[in-house]
Parts: sequence; C-alpha cells; structure tokens
Amino acid sequence: MARQYDERDVRVRPGRGSRPRTKQRPEHADAERAMVTGVDRGRYALLMADGEREVQAMKARELGRTRVVCGDRVDVVGDTSGQEGSLARIVRIAERSTVLRRTADDTDPVERVVVANADQLVVVTALADPPPRTRLIDRCVVAAYDAGMDLLLCLTKADLADPAPLVAMYSPLGVQTVVVGRGEDGGSHVVEGLEDVRARLAGRMSVLVGHSGVGKSTLVNALVPDADRATGVVNDVTGRGRHTSSSAVALRLPDGDTWVIDTPGVRSFGLAHVRPERILAAFDDLADVAEERCPRGCTHAADAPDCALDEWVSQAEDAQESAARADRVDSLRRLLASRAGESDPAR
Repeated sequence: MARQYDERDVRVRPGRGSRPRTKQRPEHADAERAMVTGVDRGRYALLMADGEREVQAMKARELGRTRVVCGDRVDVVGDTSGQEGSLARIVRIAERSTVLRRTADDTDPVERVVVANADQLVVVTALADPPPRTRLIDRCVVAAYDAGMDLLLCLTKADLADPAPLVAMYSPLGVQTVVVGRGEDGGSHVVEGLEDVRARLAGRMSVLVGHSGVGKSTLVNALVPDADRATGVVNDVTGRGRHTSSSAVALRLPDGDTWVIDTPGVRSFGLAHVRPERILAAFDDLADVAEERCPRGCTHAADAPDCALDEWVSQAEDAQESAARADRVDSLRRLLASRAGESDPAR
C-alpha cells in the first residue's frame, strides 16, 4: 500500500538568521577623540583628548583593512576609562593633515604609511660610526616635500667628524640643520646642541627617521628622559647598527605641547609613490626655468639633451651666483637620480 504523506513530512531549511542585512553603520555619536601613540600587534595605544587618560584599543570591524598608524586622530567607543584590562574600540579615523609614505623599493607599487599628522620630518644622520648615507637623506627630502612636511636634518656624533661638508651639501635645498654631539667627556649622552634641537621641535609633532646606529634612540632619551628607548652599538666590521626600536611610538616632551615619533631604523626608503614632477616642483626657481625653456619630455638629468638648466647656470652674472645655481641644479639632479633608483637606496 502506498505511503500517505502529511505535514509532518515537510522539511523547511531554516534561514541564516532573521535579522535583515543592512549597509547602514552605527553613527557612534558618543565617540570620543584620541590620538594613536603606538601600535603593537593589533592593539593601539591611545591618548584621549583630555591629555590624561591612556587607553588600549582595537580596530572596529567596519574599518576593514584601513590601516591605523601612529599620529592618527581617531574616534573611539567602549571602555575609555584607561583602567587596567579595559579595551576600547576605534570606529573612525579623522582626516589626516599629512601622511608620510614610503615603499619597499622604487618598483614596489604598495605604499606604506609611516605616520600621520606630523608637521616635520627629522632625518637623523651620524657624521661617523656609521658614516652618513646621503642617498637615504635625499630620499627623505623627497618624501617630506611630497607629504607637505617641513624637513630638519639632525647630524649626530659631531664629536667624531666635522659637520660642515654635509651642511654645505644640503643648504642649497633649503634644508635646516642641527648638530649634536656627546661633549668633551665622550660620554654616551647627548650634551652639545640639545637645546637647539628642542627649539626646532617646540610645539610641533616631528617624526624621526634614520638608519640603525645613528643615535636616534639616544637623542630621544635625551629629549624625553622617561622614554627609556633601547640603544645599541654599531658593528665595527660592517658599520651597521642593530635595530633597537621595533615599532613607532609617539612621545610627549616635558613641555606638554611637543611630540616626537620615534621609528624603527630603516635600510631603504622607496619612492615609487612620488612622481618626478613633484620633485621638480619643490624647486620653485628651477621649475620656472624648466617650464619656460626646457623641451617637452626633458628629464633634467645631466645627460639630457637641450636641458635649459645648464644654460641657466652659465648665464649667472658672477662666479658666486654661478656656483649657487650649479649647487641648486646638482641638488635637483641628485634627487631625481634617487627617485629613479640609480643607486642603492641604503647608501
């Protein structure tokens, strides 16, 4: 006899949920503003807007793959008490005033945001032990101009070498320079020039960049006595320093209005994200000459045919002006060569 079916035989697959999908996100009207002072394996150290509460936070899911970096101004919700074990949530990133970027090399299409909202890029370079690597300085100059940041060249270990040649090399670019040393006793602490550095940093947020072993962490410890940044030594054989800072961290100077962001030592500073015309635009006088006189498509390199910059140098009224113009053109060409990756970026 054939089986008789009834409602008990009906099988209905349950849905994945009764909650309707929506693209609307919560407004988080109660969110509080904070600044990111450190990033460590998916956890973010924040200083709340009152300048007192230090909070740990995680990134909200709705931010997706958006990267949160040191210096970012963010909106946070949740437990913002700052008590031990509390955890807030970053729900928004405020518009950035400046963004310092770099790539792994000059062919890498992936940009890496180093810091956000910094006013000034401070390139820390030792005058000796290890010797200065001008190619990295050139690349940082380009990156700072592209980011709309001021640039300061900080020359360390002045007790070991004369800073004059390096100062003369970068003065045609309008790069400001400060020089620090360890004093006559040869101790491990920065003594000479520290007040000049403080004056150049006052009231601003500055990011410090440099090779390992140049004395960057030593300088930070001198500026922020309770920073306790690890310091290392330079290998006598390779001339390279050991990475003593493993992550970027923002530190407030004792005056309360000045910030420095210490970054890990870098071996390269790729400029794949910077267009060559942006480099030329940083030289107002040369950009005008190039626009009016150079043929279309001119690379402005030393071997570029019919480049008007050489003629501009030769038209100077006297030897002093000619030398100054030649220095400007040489500086531009050095930066363009760095952007083109014609030499090791770590030099």
